[in-house]
Amino acid sequence: MDKIWEEMYDAAKKVQNGRRISGYVEAGGVSAAVLSSSGNIYVGVCIDTCSTLGICAERNAIFNMITNGEHRIKRVLAIMPDGKSGAPCGACRELMVQLMPEEYKDIEIMLDTETCRTVRLGDITPEWWI
Repeated sequence: MDKIWEEMYDAAKKVQNGRRISGYVEAGGVSAAVLSSSGNIYVGVCIDTCSTLGICAERNAIFNMITNGEHRIKRVLAIMPDGKSGAPCGACRELMVQLMPEEYKDIEIMLDTETCRTVRLGDITPEWWI
């Protein structure tokens, strides 16, 4: 794994801290790091609620990036509760496509940190519904 992926993994792992916020809300089971095109790393955690008000870690990290004035994504890494990485869900993929409709296919996603397996968003989201 190259140095940037390692930095992203460490940043996401640092905020993961799965915990119960209330009887209705849990946070941090999954964490994510997004590398912007300018080289900044933004992190987020999932927030799970008893209704549909929660958010995935990847979208939380993307919203953190947007809050800080950026919107172009280069890489995405998510850490599951078992410490392994995984692919973003459909809602997260859709947000990335809508943010970068002309360039989303080039976003790199870490699927497996143990084998350093990466894919491009275009490989796992080949045809956008629009």
